[in-house]
Formats: sequence, structure tokens, C-alpha cells
Amino acid sequence: MAQITSITSESLQAKIRELLPSQQGFGEDLQASNVILPTIDLTAAAQGTTTPQYLQTALAFGSQTAFFATNSTVTVANTAGFFRIFGASSIRGTGNQNTEFILTDGLASKIIWKQFSSGNAVLEFDFYIFLASGESLTATASSASSYLTGSSRQVADVDGKLVYPSGFTPQ
Repeated sequence: MAQITSITSESLQAKIRELLPSQQGFGEDLQASNVILPTIDLTAAAQGTTTPQYLQTALAFGSQTAFFATNSTVTVANTAGFFRIFGASSIRGTGNQNTEFILTDGLASKIIWKQFSSGNAVLEFDFYIFLASGESLTATASSASSYLTGSSRQVADVDGKLVYPSGFTPQ
């Protein structure tokens, strides 16, 4: 005999509201049954996408912003949201030189990635950052023999909503 039991779990109800936005105003408790039912996973569709994450963050001609620093500091990103930063750092010659990425909120700065060398060295980088409103990421190369070059791409807005590659519309 089938039994139906009410479930009063705020965390489960919050997850239902998150995954099924059209159900946010639904006021009844969740229910559980001891009857075995086949399950169809609609999670991706309920979240509004069926495109895998690695494709959602793909590189695209219209979505990339290139940067290059040598003996200078350049702003890589200054819009609130999530960004993928990738490229290479190169130091040539002799003497102490460095390249670095710095996060700043306008008052304080934090080095989040740094290459230091007194000879020839090349390092690749590929990382994600989050910028809150008013924050920025800069790239610095300390001399004419140090280079920091790459590209940035916003992969999600400040609320975590994915930013698809330029020209792509999910079906």
C-alpha cells in the first residue's frame, strides 16, 4: 500500500525553488512516497542549460580581450563577475625581473600570481578569478625583458549567470 508523507525541509524546498524557478510561488510542502517511480534527470534543463560547462566557457573571437605588458602595468579586467585568465609569462636576460597579477579594490592590492627570475624562464597560466564591483585585475611586467601576455574572458556575471561565448545561443 502506497504511503505519502509530507517533507518540511527548507533546504530541499530552497533547492526546488533554485532548480525550478517557475515553482517559486508553490506553497505546498514536498511529499515523499514509498512507491518506486522511474526517474528522469531534468536538472540541466531546469537550470536553463543543456550545454556542458566546458563548452559554456569556450574561447570565441568576440568574447576574448587580449592583454600585453612589458615594462608596464595594464588592466586585464575591471567589470564585476567571473573571468578566465590565460596566457604566458616570459622573462629573458639577466638580473632580477618579475611578472605578476594583482587584484585591487582601489584601496589595497594583493598579488595573486607571480613569476620571479634572474635568467630565462617561461611559465603558462590559466586560472579563474571573481571581481566584485569596484575591483580590478592588473598585469605587471617589471622590465623591458619581461613579458606578460594573454587573454581574458568573462565566463559568468556577478550573480553567477553564465556568459556564453560570443555568437552562441543554447537551444
